[in-house]
Amino acid sequence: QVQLVESGGGLVQAGGSLRLSCAASGRIFSVKGMGWYRQAPGKQRELVAAVPSGASTNYADSVKGRFTASRDNASNTVTLQMNSLKPADTAVYYCHALVGSSSYWGQGTQVTVSS
Repeated sequence: QVQLVESGGGLVQAGGSLRLSCAASGRIFSVKGMGWYRQAPGKQRELVAAVPSGASTNYADSVKGRFTASRDNASNTVTLQMNSLKPADTAVYYCHALVGSSSYWGQGTQVTVSS
């Protein structure tokens, strides 16, 4: 089993910044990718940034140029630096990991951007 623990959410004014972190632990043998998704009230969960192993990071168009995802393979952590935040970025942010053929999710962390 793999556990994902997120931290770093909170309340910020529009234009501000937040940094999310996610640490994976447990039976980690082959991490194929880690990343972040988000889900706003009444909307489907959507990809924010995906950091696959051995490939370039993919970003949602809505966050390109504002968010930066990075991954530390040695510690199995992934971070999301969010700059120039907008009220539309308000959502619960979930860490995701693909380990072998299994998909794992964190518990989610709330990000609220006030106007």
